[in-house]
Parts: sequence; C-alpha cells; structure tokens
Amino acid sequence: MKIIQSELLKIFPEIIFGFSTKIGLDRKEPYFFNMSVTVGDNEQNVKENREAFFNQINLRTSQIAFQKQVHTDVVRIVDKPGFVGESDAMITDQPNIGLAISTADCTPIFIYDKQKKVIAAVHSGWRSTQKRILEKTILMLRENYHSNPGNLYVFVGPSISQKNYEVGKEFIELFDNRYMLINNGKIYLDVVGVNIDILYGFGIPKNQIEISNLCTYDEKSLLHSYRRDGLSSGRALGIIAVKGD
Repeated sequence: MKIIQSELLKIFPEIIFGFSTKIGLDRKEPYFFNMSVTVGDNEQNVKENREAFFNQINLRTSQIAFQKQVHTDVVRIVDKPGFVGESDAMITDQPNIGLAISTADCTPIFIYDKQKKVIAAVHSGWRSTQKRILEKTILMLRENYHSNPGNLYVFVGPSISQKNYEVGKEFIELFDNRYMLINNGKIYLDVVGVNIDILYGFGIPKNQIEISNLCTYDEKSLLHSYRRDGLSSGRALGIIAVKGD
C-alpha cells in the first residue's frame, strides 16, 4: 500500500495523517484502490479498501467522520465520528476523530493548531475556492477556538495543477487574473494558488505551509484523477486526526 504523508505534520507525534493513492490490496483498473462508494466500484471492495487504509494509519472505520461533499462553503464543527451531513470542510477539537476528505483533482487542505489541538480538513474544488471556504474555515477556527494563525500548520495535498486544469471563459469573471493562465486561446485556473494566497493573507508563516508537488492528473500510476479518467476514476481519502490519551 502506498500512502502519502506530510513531512510538516510528521513533526507532531500526536497527529495522525495519511493520504491514500491508487496503490493498495493489489486492486486493478478501472477503480484501483478506491475509497468511494459512489463511483460504481464494488461496495465490499471499498469497505475493505477503507479498513485497510485506516488500519495502516492506526485508525478504525468507527473513528472516521465523513461528509457528503457538495462544492459549497459550508464548514461543519464535528464532535463525533460517522456521517456528518452535507459540507465541504470539518473542524474538531475532539481526539481520536479522523476527518476525511475525498478527492480526485480538487484541492485537499489539512490544518493543525498546535496550541489549541484543533484540526480542520477542507475540500476545495473551484466552486468552494471561489466561495473562499478556506478563509471561512480559518475564521471559524479563530472565532470558535481562538486560534492564532501563527500556530497553524497546513498541508495542501495532491490536486490538479494549473497546466492541466483548463476552464471556460466564464471563469475570467469568477477569479482574479493572477490565477488565470491564457495559452493558445485556452484558459487554465490555479486553484491551489488562490488557497495559498488565502493562507498567506492570514499571516500563516510560509515555513508552516507544505504544498504537495504531486499533480493528480500527471501522476497516472499513483493518483486518481476525474479530469483524466472521467467516470472510471476512483477517489482518494485524506485523513487527519489527533491522538487521544
């Protein structure tokens, strides 16, 4: 099984983190080591995949909080595992709850407040990015937990790179020009760049932000990509949790 780790989050022994890939349990195409029950994969296989992944990072299925991601700016405070409803970001100050983000190109963002021992997990596709879900998550951390941005450590996980993310002309009115690349009449959007600038805008130190250099579209043998594989694409899960006593 191949699991992507965060070098930044590794410095905290109390943090559990892992990001799944296509590689695990010798699963074959089209879905490979898939974590989603909504893409057409065999549900028993998905259950086994999840359990194997969670066990590998020392969690159980019963400890994971799942959301139905609907590309909104809804941020949900979580105090127990299980299904939490429709949202695209979760926050918890409770130990032993793994916050799960499902992706296949969208930007996954994982936050740890080392002082308050609070974690957040954000699913930021273009719609949620345009609605500034990451900004709203950090504001909720500040308002509900008195988080200081100087104490936040952030891992921005694998997602589709700008050079592979072609969008329509209507996006020019949705995003600042500095996030748009126009090449041979085609328009490409930098979703990660928008979110990084939000982090910088809060004053989070650059050395407390880790940005994965893996592009989901380019890493065909390693990562799921809906833009590349369409309906035959599986999904990854990124999980963050704080260990309990």
